[in-house]
Amino acid sequence: MADIEIAVEDHIATVTLNRPAQRNAMTLAMWRDVARIFSELGADRDVRAILLAGAGADFSVGADISEFPVVRHTLEQSVEYEVAVDASSDAIAGAGKPTIAVVSGYCLGGGCHLSMSCDFRIAAPTAIFGIPAAKLSIVYGVRSTQRLLSLVGLTQAKRILYTADRIPAEEALRIGFADDLADDPMAAARTLAGRIAANAPLSVSGAKFILDGLAMGPGALDLDAAQARIDGASRSFDYQEGRNAFAEKRPPRFEGR
Repeated sequence: MADIEIAVEDHIATVTLNRPAQRNAMTLAMWRDVARIFSELGADRDVRAILLAGAGADFSVGADISEFPVVRHTLEQSVEYEVAVDASSDAIAGAGKPTIAVVSGYCLGGGCHLSMSCDFRIAAPTAIFGIPAAKLSIVYGVRSTQRLLSLVGLTQAKRILYTADRIPAEEALRIGFADDLADDPMAAARTLAGRIAANAPLSVSGAKFILDGLAMGPGALDLDAAQARIDGASRSFDYQEGRNAFAEKRPPRFEGR
């Protein structure tokens, strides 16, 4: 079986990290595959939302440290490894489709990196979040730290990174690390994804591009690219379809063009 599995149904793609015996620890190959998979799903017009989940009891305990002596032993290897990790989060954030992390069990370290790259994090009440980088003498990457900061604020981000504490789901919800708790987080995620998928894809992708750029700090948003998305939506088939549907009092049939 593949370490990452993909299924598409009703315009919703589900990407599943599939190493349950290892609590879905991420290998270097998996980081690279995540970047490829989300880039491909982002280009697939049939996909309007993407769910990211872990097989079995856990979302992901983060990087597979057991392979570090081979893939992250030297400084050069560490740099290459971080490039792969950042590429995975950039692909999730840049997919142009709404993304939802479905979190159960442990969501630690690199698992948080993946979940924070998604637009939403829906967690089971028993989920546990945490970033143990300080216990491994690792400095959490700039992109991941910026995403953490934008979600929980400066003081909470410092507490999470300085202490390396594990955070229960209810506390994660309170500080903004999680967005919602549900006894069946996958069902809740599919419901949210379905509501989003019914809307105009160009509107959703444009909003995601602008909001993510603003959240990553001053200068991160490409204003010309943002304006191009705004203008493109105004010229689109879907804009005309939305107007016609409103006038005809019927549900719109958006095509993403």
